[in-house]
Amino acid sequence: MKKPILLIITAALLGTGAVVKATGSLEVPVAVKQSLAKKYPNATKVTWEKEKGNYEANWGGKSGEDTSVTFTPKGEFVEEGDAIPVNQLPPAVFEYVKTNYKGTKIKEAGRVTNAAGKKMFEAEIKGKDLLFDQKGKFIKID
Repeated sequence: MKKPILLIITAALLGTGAVVKATGSLEVPVAVKQSLAKKYPNATKVTWEKEKGNYEANWGGKSGEDTSVTFTPKGEFVEEGDAIPVNQLPPAVFEYVKTNYKGTKIKEAGRVTNAAGKKMFEAEIKGKDLLFDQKGKFIKID
């Protein structure tokens, strides 16, 4: 009970007005929280995960994960992912999945924008995130 209250107070002190909670015992660096507050001042009910050495903030929608943003431990912006309906993926994504993952359906989809402004699509298949360019050409498994 003390931990959520402490995190709420910390969020208020950072000027976010957001409710920030870390998943489990994850300690999110102050620089990361400050970067989130500066770039996304309206983010509320934020949960945190550690992913590949970076920190991912999630919020919004029914799942609480309609928007996800990743920062380095120093608070540098890496990328933003926004959930989209699967049917909004480019047709080439479905062709790639049909050819390479026969009989498998895309569980979730997202639009990803990295720090350089490059836009990509993400499709979740069997617990893997497949990345595609804006036309639906496969880039890599993330």
